[in-house]
Amino acid sequence: MTARPANAHQARLLKLLRDSGPSSRAQLGDRVDLSRSKLAVEVDRLLETGLVVADGLAASRGGRRSHNVRLAPTLRFLGVDIGATSVDVAVTNAELEVLGHLSQPMDVREGPVAVFEQVLSMAAKLRASGLAEGFDGAGIGVPGPVRFPEGVPVAPPIMPGWDGFPVREALSQELGCPVMVDNDVNLMAMGEMHAGVARSVGDFLCVKIGTGIGCGIVVGGEVHRGTTGSAGDIGHIQAVPGGRPCACGNRGCLEAHFSGAALARDALEAAEEGRSAELASRLATNGTLTSVDVAAAAAAGDATAIDLIREGGTRTGQVIAGLVSFFNPGLVVIGGGVTGLGHTLLAAIRTQVYRQSLPLATGNLPIVLGELGPNAGVIGAARLISDHLFSPA
Repeated sequence: MTARPANAHQARLLKLLRDSGPSSRAQLGDRVDLSRSKLAVEVDRLLETGLVVADGLAASRGGRRSHNVRLAPTLRFLGVDIGATSVDVAVTNAELEVLGHLSQPMDVREGPVAVFEQVLSMAAKLRASGLAEGFDGAGIGVPGPVRFPEGVPVAPPIMPGWDGFPVREALSQELGCPVMVDNDVNLMAMGEMHAGVARSVGDFLCVKIGTGIGCGIVVGGEVHRGTTGSAGDIGHIQAVPGGRPCACGNRGCLEAHFSGAALARDALEAAEEGRSAELASRLATNGTLTSVDVAAAAAAGDATAIDLIREGGTRTGQVIAGLVSFFNPGLVVIGGGVTGLGHTLLAAIRTQVYRQSLPLATGNLPIVLGELGPNAGVIGAARLISDHLFSPA
């Protein structure tokens, strides 16, 4: 992809076609503040660039029927969502529909070189399957703070060896296309905003509970990243004064008391101390315990597993309640691997938020699970790079 929109009008048209699919000129005219003649000029210029193509006759609205236009069907974006323990890589078209998706276990602590070798191998498999001859751009999510303008991770607590690594520059050279990098929970929020539960909401919070805990903050349809890229790092808000040591160096952080890693540790302790026959049985069978085992034990009625989930949900809800009182969002989305704990977790979070935040903030506040699962991050990554490429150079 070499062409870029020449002005803000063309950028707006490209994003409308991305978000709404093929449209007639009349439909586009209903959504942009342009005269009919000016709209025709800008659409024709986009057709000349090859970013937009004609797509058959539009439905009649009276008078002469116009042609639909759509984004070029050959455009391909690569979405990469790097988590603490896995990597997801997907190819999308220009409308951000997922055409192919691969997921592999991977420990982010192995460092950027090993992780990106895996990412490039997965991207090559997708390309070899015929989904893409090449990539017009790539979006990358990483599980830590990112200095957004440079695409560089900054002091990520669970990513040793990544501090200052030039992710955008290194992958752009390897992939041969523009690359944008962001925190993984910001991309989850963008994915849910594009194609998930937050499609019609301008101001919302997206909380990801996985190996760590983070929050994407969306204001007026745009991700708020903060001055240095660390906005939403709620896993390191103190939840238990003087509590457990955290990877960040402080004590009592939410992440140290409830996250995928903390839950697995608490489940192991319960099994070894004989407080849960179900968890002990699973430990004997698997040799280890994860949040998936806790969810299964809770589903089987194990009281200890249910208590672990409720306690973690209560602590998470206490932190979210403060955010709700401060930000007054229209929606709270809960996502990430630990959402396999389901409605027991969601109920505990809701109870705390509705109890602690003022009724004015919570009277019409939905708190819901994300709709897209592992697709949220890769769709958000594709959205990130398309936002960049569909903006004037």
